[in-house]
Amino acid sequence: MKKVGIIMGSDSDLPIVSKAADTLKALGVPFETHVFSAHRTPQEARDFSVRAAERGFGVLIAAAGKAAHLAGAVAANTVLPVIGIPIKSSALDGLDALLSTVQMPGGIPVATVAIDGAQNAALLAAQIIAVSDAELAGKLLSLRAEAKEKVLEKDAEISRQYHYEL
Repeated sequence: MKKVGIIMGSDSDLPIVSKAADTLKALGVPFETHVFSAHRTPQEARDFSVRAAERGFGVLIAAAGKAAHLAGAVAANTVLPVIGIPIKSSALDGLDALLSTVQMPGGIPVATVAIDGAQNAALLAAQIIAVSDAELAGKLLSLRAEAKEKVLEKDAEISRQYHYEL
């Protein structure tokens, strides 16, 4: 199975990024996590991105706040799918990170999830890998079935509790 590379621009992103790691671990998807800044450690971020495919990665997740150039910098150096997680910062509530992650120039795509959307980033990465891994696809289908059951249980509970007829 291909690995997922998770890169965050700062260790302050870890509380959000850990949700991606936890999701991948629960699905049995191997991953590595690193702190590389597009601005403070550009060479290390580039080296990781350039060598990712040969090191067995199938998808890269890049999480960053503020200017959030990390996902774009990673995507510029690999043809692997890159998923950007814009991280909420105190300045603009993550809108700056969202815009700089999602507004990539033509030719360098970055799939972007919601602000602080680490769980969805991990699920999307797993779905990409599951294209060629039937066992992982089955785990994802089971996860969706569990989510469906939880919603239907809540529906039944709410319907019983708030049912009124004349």
